[in-house]
Amino acid sequence: MPLQAAIVDLDGTLIDTVGDFDAALNTTLSELRLPPVDRAFITRTVGKGSEHLIRSTLAQVGADAALYERAWAAYQRHYLAINGQHATVYPGVRDGLQRLQAAGLPLVCLTNKPGAFARPLLAATGLDGFFRQVFGGDAFARKKPDPLPLLEACRALGTPPAATLMLGDSSNDAQAARAAGCPVVLVNYGYNHGRPVEEAAPDAVIDSLAALRWPGLPGGPAATLE
Repeated sequence: MPLQAAIVDLDGTLIDTVGDFDAALNTTLSELRLPPVDRAFITRTVGKGSEHLIRSTLAQVGADAALYERAWAAYQRHYLAINGQHATVYPGVRDGLQRLQAAGLPLVCLTNKPGAFARPLLAATGLDGFFRQVFGGDAFARKKPDPLPLLEACRALGTPPAATLMLGDSSNDAQAARAAGCPVVLVNYGYNHGRPVEEAAPDAVIDSLAALRWPGLPGGPAATLE
């Protein structure tokens, strides 16, 4: 079916934010007098929302789970203070978003990151102008990989799921898209919990948003989709 819109993930798809996570998370741990975590752990763990990240981090360092509320409050404070300072837009992202816009497709950014973190980050990196709306992980009752956020994003776009492409970097995006009835393309450079994205069985895997091919998009036919 010809595309009518696209839903785009944030962390690991548009922007490399591991540096931000590293700074905010380890500053939080230091404040709580807990040992630090390394970037390999962070890369494996991000993607399921900040609440999951905090709980997993406390477990990783052997801390009492009862510290969660203190850790979550400290993490929010530290993340907002450094949001975007250690983040980098991936190569090809601007070109890819411009091609989607040029094809007349409305875009929504849908992330498990809290909306209060996501919107300032997109503004700081100059990507906010590409998106009609931004939905954070706290926008709906459930997060990806539940299909609810994708179905609600399609409702906001006014497009059927079958004509709304999900662009992401992880099995969360693929599972949510499949359950919602959306086609899905994954990038191969993101944070898929340490697993190859091919295991998530998307419609295609690309190494840059600029490499996306689909009928009706500038740049040619469905070269990445068989």
